[in-house]
Amino acid sequence: MIRIGTCSWAEKTLIASHEFYPGAVKFYASQFNTIEVDSTYYAIPDIGNALLWSKRTPDDFIFHIKAYGALTGHGIDPSTLPKDIFKVLGKGQQNQKFLVINESHILDALADRFREVLQPLTEAGKLGVLVFQFPQSFQFKPANLDYIVKCKERMKDLPIAVEFRHGSWLIPENRTSTLTILRENGITYIVADEPQYGNLATVPFLPEVTSKTAYFRFHGRNKGNWLKKGIETSLRYDYLYSDEELREFIPSIQGSEDLGNAVYAMFNNCYRSYAAKNASSLKKMLKR
Repeated sequence: MIRIGTCSWAEKTLIASHEFYPGAVKFYASQFNTIEVDSTYYAIPDIGNALLWSKRTPDDFIFHIKAYGALTGHGIDPSTLPKDIFKVLGKGQQNQKFLVINESHILDALADRFREVLQPLTEAGKLGVLVFQFPQSFQFKPANLDYIVKCKERMKDLPIAVEFRHGSWLIPENRTSTLTILRENGITYIVADEPQYGNLATVPFLPEVTSKTAYFRFHGRNKGNWLKKGIETSLRYDYLYSDEELREFIPSIQGSEDLGNAVYAMFNNCYRSYAAKNASSLKKMLKR
């Protein structure tokens, strides 16, 4: 089965545009049957949020949850940590503007909390994958391969999917090792489409499947803004795919389904209503 959705139902430029809908998960679920929740990257949500998400969506609706940034090696605002875990930090760590957490016991505690708050979705059968999107600084090396496996262990029986942001993972000499580790551990490889510069600053579109789930994530192709620093994040996703570009993805998407996989095509070009428009267009193309 192929499910198509977007990576936000309430991005501020989407709401401000008034081009799609008034920013409520219940309305979104009347249009699509899957969503990727990216707000969880910035802070671990309250369990009550997950309960409301589950209650306000149909029985067959699927949520994918982006992993909290501290679990993927990103710098986080310490104030976003759960209060009891914040207290474990040293004073110097508590006062940092962006903190990268390396202590295993703290990461273990965060992973436990993250799993706990998602229980309403797991119990309802509405949890898809946990999206572990690693930063561009996370490059291919044995220690980082081990870290990916550790992420899988921390999430216990919850399925995880991995997205790379640096091309070193997929160059010919590293590609086999990367995909083999994912396959051996049942970790989903996220097939990303993003701007290309002819170097390792981004990853190429590589339609590989490493688990029972195929996951496509379409970021758009805004070359001018993608690597630009100091701009509003949403501007990096200011890109509307043409119908011709969307049709290029269909063989890979359908080929993944032919292998017997659950297939998700998720649009992360969440600027104004672009993701929703492209998701709707792809749905119609696949029906035809």
